[in-house]
Amino acid sequence: MISITEKTLQDLQFPAVLETISEICNTDIGKQKALEITPFREKESLMSALMQTSEYVSSFQNNNAIPNHGFDAITYEIKFLAIEDSFLEVGGFRKIATISETTNVLLTFLNKFNDYYPNLCAKSSGIQLTKEIITLVDAVADKYGEIKDNASPRLLEIRREMNLVRGKVNQSFGSALTQYNSLGYLDDIKESFVQNRRVLAVLAMYRRKVKGSILGSSKTGSIAYIEPENTLKYSRELSNLEYEEKEEITKILKQLTNAVRPFLPLLIQYQDFLSDIDVIAAKAKYANKINGILPAITDERRLYFREAFHPILYLTNKQKKEVTHPQTIELSQENRIIVISGPNAGGKTISMKTVGLLQLMLQSGMLIPVHERSETFLFDRILTDIGDNQSIENHLSTYSYRLKNMNYFLKKCNRKTMFLIDEFGTGSDPELGGALAEIFLEEFYHREAFGLITTHYSNLKILANELPYATNANMLFDEKSLEPMYKLVLGQAGSSFTFEVALKNGIPFSLINRAKKKIEIGKVRFDKTIANLQKERSKLEKTSTNLKEEETRAREESKKMENINVKIKQKLESYQELYDSNQKTIYIGQKIEDIAEKYFNNKNKKDLIGEFLKIVEIENSKRKKATPKEIKAKVEMKKEIIKEVEIKVEEIRIEKKEKKLKPVIEKPKPILKVGDRVRMLDGKSVGSIDKIEKNKAVVNYGLFTSKVSLEELEFVEAGKK
Repeated sequence: MISITEKTLQDLQFPAVLETISEICNTDIGKQKALEITPFREKESLMSALMQTSEYVSSFQNNNAIPNHGFDAITYEIKFLAIEDSFLEVGGFRKIATISETTNVLLTFLNKFNDYYPNLCAKSSGIQLTKEIITLVDAVADKYGEIKDNASPRLLEIRREMNLVRGKVNQSFGSALTQYNSLGYLDDIKESFVQNRRVLAVLAMYRRKVKGSILGSSKTGSIAYIEPENTLKYSRELSNLEYEEKEEITKILKQLTNAVRPFLPLLIQYQDFLSDIDVIAAKAKYANKINGILPAITDERRLYFREAFHPILYLTNKQKKEVTHPQTIELSQENRIIVISGPNAGGKTISMKTVGLLQLMLQSGMLIPVHERSETFLFDRILTDIGDNQSIENHLSTYSYRLKNMNYFLKKCNRKTMFLIDEFGTGSDPELGGALAEIFLEEFYHREAFGLITTHYSNLKILANELPYATNANMLFDEKSLEPMYKLVLGQAGSSFTFEVALKNGIPFSLINRAKKKIEIGKVRFDKTIANLQKERSKLEKTSTNLKEEETRAREESKKMENINVKIKQKLESYQELYDSNQKTIYIGQKIEDIAEKYFNNKNKKDLIGEFLKIVEIENSKRKKATPKEIKAKVEMKKEIIKEVEIKVEEIRIEKKEKKLKPVIEKPKPILKVGDRVRMLDGKSVGSIDKIEKNKAVVNYGLFTSKVSLEELEFVEAGKK
């Protein structure tokens, strides 16, 4: 049986979490229920609640979103239905019909998607799905909350008569209006409404000339409001019918109330179910805000919160756009108690509160912001001694109050208890209070309770070091700036950095030296040793981080080099193929040159054809028929080479464009003459001009001649005379 006191809930700021969840709820009943959440007493009901919240969170990601479950509370209607011979107004019935419809839709949905939401479906399994309530209400009231004409035969008859009489009222009034207006008895406004009745606006001097009933006058008394005599007769008839209508509606509502009254327990169930779903939805939305998950819950005595965030601090920092530092904490059978030490404002209390609050939230059916590989088990009790411990109401000093609290701890502490104590041992003489705190800690340890404590007392740090299943921990501080790093490190006690912090805050060095002489040399040396060890650990942490970063960078560089190497190899292979192809072409070209020369000398066509066939057969003998796969690979390779060439060409084009954009100081072009050696502007081959005709020149390249525009030629050297 789980039992957690109100004091623990307050110490761990649990009500602040409930307030946030309450604000997310859509209904007033849901808001109230959220504020009343407490840790579950039974494991079975807790696991069911956790799974329901987890299932609702999953509905945000999948395509089967849970239907709307908002509703207007019917608490007032439920109270009235419980009173015999009472009847509800039509608006109340409309709310009842709506809540029934909402519940029916939700029950049908959960039943249909039982595979997705088994625990939510199990919660709805005991609720009856019925459309009878909706049918009964719909027969009487429309969707706007008005009584239907055909709610009863008598009501239909009355309303038909009322419509006829209203017609007569309007007709008789219209006649009177026309008559008295033509006589000039009426004011400019002509008519008005008094006591919800249509009246003539008669000038005061003519009021005796108009037959009818005076129902009032204007503020100045210049206008008298008169209902015409003929209209008055029909108005009385209409009033009688309205009274009959009201009586008939009351009769109908009484009958409907009696018809719906047997469903009272079901309506209570409907409202309770929808408000519970509202709270589950709010818990799911809160889990989304804090990145909450459901860690593994085991029977093994192990609490392991990896990368755990304090939810209140996380949301506050998120609003301020500040960083929240997660903590990793582990408690197990072999490591039951953690003693956290170190300077104030380093995050000791927050680290301790994070563990307590997350465990409390989990045991109240909420998802918590931890890494998915986290796990924990359930505690029967969570005992806390955190915050201001001065009891003004009971006129107790801080130390007396803490002793009373310790006495309570000793009565309740066992192997299924977690205790959290802030600034353990303070409030009394350091020597005596520290000794008593040491005895309490030993007692908690022997009872195999799990716990976290924060302290500045050296004897408690030493004790934690000596006990096999307890450990020291400290909050890391930057050794140079003495700024907190908000990171909990297990395995080593933390220095309070008392003198270092004092020096940083401007206390003169001489005073600090005098203070050092006042206390035992051993204590100073012990604290100094711890401070040095902490500085070394901080350095190691930084070195480790730097090494990890260097390793990551080296891996990335290695990958880049590998990719470059692969590309270079591919390029070399393609260039080798190109070179081989060119060599082959040169070889065949040389052979053809030799055959051509031989034919030139002997003019023997038979030898010429024979030689050609011989070359073709030799080349074909080297070839082998490529498979479709090889052809495809070759085509792909060619495509890649073409793509690469296109990229290079594009780069050259851009380069050329940029060069063109740069202002070029043109040198005067030399006048080209026959015999000058020239080349094309975009070519490399050099030839000599044989002849110039108009703007064109015949350039001789040795093997061939070409006719080119003079503007496209570039001067190389003058011809020899």
